Amino acid sequence: MAMSRKQEERALSQDERQLVEKSRHPAVQELSDADLRDLIKTLRERRDKAQSDAHRLRREMRGKAVPKGAQAATRDQGTKVKLGVLAMAMRRLNSEHERRRQLVARIDLVENARAALALKQDKKPARGADFNTRQAHQGMRAVENTRAKSLVRPMERGRLRKAAAVAQAKRDAK
Repeated sequence: MAMSRKQEERALSQDERQLVEKSRHPAVQELSDADLRDLIKTLRERRDKAQSDAHRLRREMRGKAVPKGAQAATRDQGTKVKLGVLAMAMRRLNSEHERRRQLVARIDLVENARAALALKQDKKPARGADFNTRQAHQGMRAVENTRAKSLVRPMERGRLRKAAAVAQAKRDAK
């Protein structure tokens, strides 16, 4: 639900406004990872408190709970707005946190792939130079398998074999 900054300012306290401002685009990208984690934790606590207050007010309005003040609440419009603003800020922070996590994962994947390639290139071949004959005094050498690995799953092969057998049995029964 889109709401103006003026409505947000009315619903939030001064420190909550500062937290929400930090969750917006240019400011959130300038935060360090530790600051982002702290901001997420703080904002989550504020959102949870606003959520529990909104639930309590709704229960008071329905007459299910004892009023916290002198009389029961008649409206909870302000708490709904506050909860919505804090929830949107949490959504922004969570998406920024996830974006950073995926970026780190991609960087790690590239580094691991480069390290694996370097190891593979540094590895010496297991056998010596190719010869026409094998000689016993040099020991056994591995003979590489030249046949391509089948890409068909064995389960699929068995299913097709059974389907063909069933179809043949139906034809034979006629």
